[in-house]
Amino acid sequence: MADSTPRQPLRSAEMVSFLATNDAARSREFFEKKLGFDLVSDDSYALVFDAHGRSLRIQKLKDHTPKTFTVLGWNVADIEAAVSSLAAVGIPCEIFGFFEQDPRGITTFPDGTRVAWFKDPDGNILSVAQMARS
Repeated sequence: MADSTPRQPLRSAEMVSFLATNDAARSREFFEKKLGFDLVSDDSYALVFDAHGRSLRIQKLKDHTPKTFTVLGWNVADIEAAVSSLAAVGIPCEIFGFFEQDPRGITTFPDGTRVAWFKDPDGNILSVAQMARS
């Protein structure tokens, strides 16, 4: 009997990103006003944004403890410009102290990839990365 199960069932599906918030109004302000994403819906369960063609669903929770690692990131063409744009809207990059970062919070990995991290109002760790050129 032939196997009728698709070998790549999600290959063509659009991925949706998820975050969580304890304070939907504060989160909405951050993602809509500071990062510039378009609000698609705001109901009792979640905020949904169009993040430049991708869905970002921010679940409304009573209790949320942010993770200690990056939960959402963006690849950018110019990390210096991205970090400057974040700073211009009042979003500083984090200095973690466990690997070398420049004064603006940018680290360069051995392969040349450069990353900077910042937090949303709930303490979720977000990042921007300029990937190494091959």
